Amino acid sequence: MVTPKEYDALVKESVPKSSVTVNCAKAFVFGGAFCVLGQGVFALLSMWLPEDEARTLTSVSMIALGALLTALGVYDKIARHAGAGTLVPITGFANAMASSAIEFKSEGLITGTGAKLFAIAGPVIVYGIAGSVLYGAILWALHLMGITLF
Repeated sequence: MVTPKEYDALVKESVPKSSVTVNCAKAFVFGGAFCVLGQGVFALLSMWLPEDEARTLTSVSMIALGALLTALGVYDKIARHAGAGTLVPITGFANAMASSAIEFKSEGLITGTGAKLFAIAGPVIVYGIAGSVLYGAILWALHLMGITLF
């Protein structure tokens, strides 16, 4: 039987050493590259579309890119080098959603893919709606008191 102290020592020996500075630099560069790519897509789309439509289509394009790279197995290869740099942009959310869908598709559309997608998206949806309701209630209460912010 291995004691907790012995286990900790084994873990320290087997875990590869990593440099926080190098990891932060990689995350900054790769995360920035995703953002620059998104800005480039927006700039191109802005040439032909109104700004609001270009913003929406840029977001959709980056989500589609993240899902496509995940499906092709490329996103995980990028993440091995980029670390947290792949989590921050919108493509990271798309990767999380697509990964869940791919991993659990064998369990069926409802109990596998659907359930696992909502395990990831659920908190985002719940807190987004709850925040919107709270914000709306505050604005409504202020309006009843004669205070208008907008």
